[in-house]
Amino acid sequence: MISNVSDLDLRLIRTFLAVVDARGVTAAQVTLNVSQPAISSQLTTLETRLGFRLCERGRSGFALTGRGERFAESARKLLDAIDNFSIESRNLDKKLVGNLTICIIGHADLRQNALLSQAIQRFLGRDQAVHLSVIVRSPGEIEQEVFSGAIDVAVGYFWHRAPLLDYVPLFMEKQTAFCGSGHPLFGRCNATEAELTDLVWVHRRYPVPEANYLTSNTGVMAGPVAENMEAAALLIMSGKYIGYLPNHYAEPYVKQGLLHAPSKKLLSHDVMFHMVTRKAPRRTDVAQAIVEDLRAVYLAESEINA
Repeated sequence: MISNVSDLDLRLIRTFLAVVDARGVTAAQVTLNVSQPAISSQLTTLETRLGFRLCERGRSGFALTGRGERFAESARKLLDAIDNFSIESRNLDKKLVGNLTICIIGHADLRQNALLSQAIQRFLGRDQAVHLSVIVRSPGEIEQEVFSGAIDVAVGYFWHRAPLLDYVPLFMEKQTAFCGSGHPLFGRCNATEAELTDLVWVHRRYPVPEANYLTSNTGVMAGPVAENMEAAALLIMSGKYIGYLPNHYAEPYVKQGLLHAPSKKLLSHDVMFHMVTRKAPRRTDVAQAIVEDLRAVYLAESEINA
């Protein structure tokens, strides 16, 4: 069993993983540029060092043993850690080093995405060696992941305020209620409040407090639940329900005659989008830098529009 990992062991492990990825010794020859006997010899040496068999190989084909599967998983983690260590060691002279995860909720207005890209551009212009990731999550998931540190900064709308997080207003998004072809209100432009009361709505998995459902004392009628904008649009276009969508998202469907707003006056609202991060004492230098860049970009935008 290996007790100390040497350079030789690392070379043997890389050979083993190359064989695993190629699904066989023969196929791995091209990747490794090494003869089949040499690869087989290296696998045997590694198995001897470990004290157990990693894979079955021969005329019957290639297959990992149970231990081989577990070893492959651990070996990948080891090599990833070594690679990350090497990258960070080479960049210790940089002012910003580490990881940055930015989260969005998706389906944002093109202008807002452009501003976020400008902030990223500013960040990448810094003296940094940061591994950047951009992910998409629902509003309900974002706050918990920001709190845990899995997400450094997120842009979205949030119906409550967690005490350990910072919420900075960035921009407003207009949302309107739409219905699909076949709905009784399709084609109406100024539906009355009476006509709009007690309709069957598509609901979001996450609350939007600004939304007005014009309900009577009976409350909002039970309808389907949508996980995201695409799901909501599909349900609304069935013609059976009414539901809120961002105006910019609904516009292409409206132009194609698939969606219609029966009353922009009564069923429309603004939603404030925020940048959310952990509070400053728990914020990394990398996270603080992107926060500053986002603030700068949105401040410049507000001055242009003033």
